[in-house]
Amino acid sequence: MLNGILLGFAQAATPTALLFCLLGVLLGTLVGVLPGVGPSATIAMLLPITLGLSPLTALIMLAGIYYGAQYGGSTTAILVNIPGEPSSAVTAIDGYQMARQGRAGAALSISAVGSFVAGTISTLVIAVASPALSQLALRFGAPEYFALTLLGIVLIIVLSHGSLLKGLAMATFGLLLGQVGTDVFTSATRFTFGIDELRSGIGFIAVSVGVFGIAEILRNLETDDGAPPKLHKIDRLMPTRADIARSTGPVLRGTVLGSVLGVLPGGGAFLSSFASYAIEKRLSRHPEEFGKGAVEGVAGPESANNAGAQTSFIPMLTLGIPSNAVMALMLGAMVVQGIQPGPRVIVTQPELFWGLIASMWIGNVMLVVLNLPMVGLWVKLLQVPYSVLFPGILAFSCIGAFSANGNTLDIYLLSIAGLGGYLLSRVGCDPAPFLLGFVLGPMVEEHFRRAMLISEGNPLVFFERPISAALMICVAIVATLTFVPSLLNARKAVFTSAED
Repeated sequence: MLNGILLGFAQAATPTALLFCLLGVLLGTLVGVLPGVGPSATIAMLLPITLGLSPLTALIMLAGIYYGAQYGGSTTAILVNIPGEPSSAVTAIDGYQMARQGRAGAALSISAVGSFVAGTISTLVIAVASPALSQLALRFGAPEYFALTLLGIVLIIVLSHGSLLKGLAMATFGLLLGQVGTDVFTSATRFTFGIDELRSGIGFIAVSVGVFGIAEILRNLETDDGAPPKLHKIDRLMPTRADIARSTGPVLRGTVLGSVLGVLPGGGAFLSSFASYAIEKRLSRHPEEFGKGAVEGVAGPESANNAGAQTSFIPMLTLGIPSNAVMALMLGAMVVQGIQPGPRVIVTQPELFWGLIASMWIGNVMLVVLNLPMVGLWVKLLQVPYSVLFPGILAFSCIGAFSANGNTLDIYLLSIAGLGGYLLSRVGCDPAPFLLGFVLGPMVEEHFRRAMLISEGNPLVFFERPISAALMICVAIVATLTFVPSLLNARKAVFTSAED
């Protein structure tokens, strides 16, 4: 592992890698600060640009956008009570109250330091856990991979917003769209309706940019009133000793919690921050201060969401299974670059694997150094009306979708996906299960059919091997538990309070 880390720093410390790491964290902070321009939409729109970069450079920049957005989202949550990211919504509860009390600087500092500590520890967790998990995954065959992808889809349905039925419908729709194109085993074309451009499947970039980029624009235009937010003055940035003492425990607990939940499909930064806030409120000696400016309500959730954002890379890097929509986009970026995701990446391309991990630590250092001195600049960006931003975003999305394959069909797919994503969000459907179903669909089919060929059509092959049997049992348990009334009510209560 030590040799791997040294190899990673040698790759991530090159001038080109450092430049794109800096570009990634700057863009991430920017999209985190600007409400409505999230990392999913930004990464989707930038996928075409990565075609001209090396695989490592592309992934370093995209990863920087993701964890950089967690930093930027907390800035506006604290200063103007507008979470730039959903995972920063909890930070706004006590962070904004601290700003109203003249302690905005302390809240920003605690947020930045907690995020850095969480990012550093969770990067170490990735470095320790990933090789071991990759070694285990090397024992996987077709039955194990099918069971694993099926478990990932079931978990993302359970942990998605909205009703279970809507999550199941979205995942199924994504699985069906993933079948369009050429059959891997017979080379026959399927569901192309005579359109030659669909022989290689529906374009991932066009669909992802539409569902996340265009749909996000439409949602924001619906709610944008054009009024600039009221800003609170930033006092001295150094927190008091009492603030540091009260924050130490929440930072460490939030880091551990986020590191665990980040690995789970659907967990990541969002649920980690809400779970951390609930735990800190329960453990606090002064729970009545929460909601009125408790520093623990900033330190814990901020650490949890950054840790969760970074450990969500573990299943994507080691197993080739995305745990959330952003990881699905990262997986798509690897496929576009010609890299076969999965456990063999660490063996066949150690420079890519360890270089990405090392870049995360470098990126976290850059974020701390850049964010606090530049907080005034980030806040001024909030004065830019959304009506000025969206035409540029829209044009950039269209150019990116067209440039990926150079055909006009992708522009039509982009428009259809954008309108469809907007309409589905209006009826309470979460796009994350759809995108994960779309990405995992071809993998589910390939591994299932390969397992059937190996076993000559015997479905018991999924239960004859210990790893696949254990995974299939987990699928059955999760699917059964979701229909327990008490758990259904608890799930509904969690997401209702999160949305509030």
